[in-house]
Amino acid sequence: MDWIDIGINLTNKRFDHDREQVIDSAIEVGVNKLVITGTSVRESQRALLMANERPDTLFSTAGCHPHDAKSLDEDGLAQIDSLANEQQVVAIGECGLDFNRNFSPKEKQIEVFKQQLELAVKVQKPVFLHERDAFDTQYQILKDYLPSLNGAVSHCFTGQQAHLEAYLSLGLSIGITGWICDERRGKALYDIVKFIPDDRLMVETDGPYLTPRNLPKKPKDGRNEPRFLPHIAKTIAEARGQSLQHIAEISYTNSCHFFNLD
Repeated sequence: MDWIDIGINLTNKRFDHDREQVIDSAIEVGVNKLVITGTSVRESQRALLMANERPDTLFSTAGCHPHDAKSLDEDGLAQIDSLANEQQVVAIGECGLDFNRNFSPKEKQIEVFKQQLELAVKVQKPVFLHERDAFDTQYQILKDYLPSLNGAVSHCFTGQQAHLEAYLSLGLSIGITGWICDERRGKALYDIVKFIPDDRLMVETDGPYLTPRNLPKKPKDGRNEPRFLPHIAKTIAEARGQSLQHIAEISYTNSCHFFNLD
């Protein structure tokens, strides 16, 4: 079975000592394409450098996470604009709104989010979305832009069924992480993942975060890796009443189409 991890924070310092080994171990279990998440200008630049080193396996996004919105100026936006035109950059983001911690003021988050949506419209690359405790505002903004966007995925979706249905009604794809593998906080997601249409489902680790809680053998350092993606998919398959092979086929096809991968 072939897999694509659509969201891996491979620039994170927790991968500094064995990054190549992490990639190789992912490939060994069939995770043969990884999309490295860009969360700031600097991290987007680093993600692209990594993707260019292994262009058949690694791809990247370019954007500004809402936590970093407060530090994005005109020069930074211009740099993201430049990155967006690179071949290995397959989406704009991680972008969106996060009203849970408000590391950046809400008004600045909204401004930077709209700027990135406008960039995505200009370059016609899909959007890699983040949203936490900001559904109503994000939904209303997306309604205005989606007709002109070339696709959008709700990365690491953990919301309510009503939010899922609303995003699906807008045409969004949905990224599911190891959150679904947590019998405590992930139970609600486990119960509603079956409502995602086959052609909208994608799978991601969001490593090094969100290590699946139900792994038979947990890593000593607690770090999540792309090699755990098939395990996440197995839990998704169980929740949807489908085979693991089916989840592999649809998620791979959907991801290739969404990110325009060969």
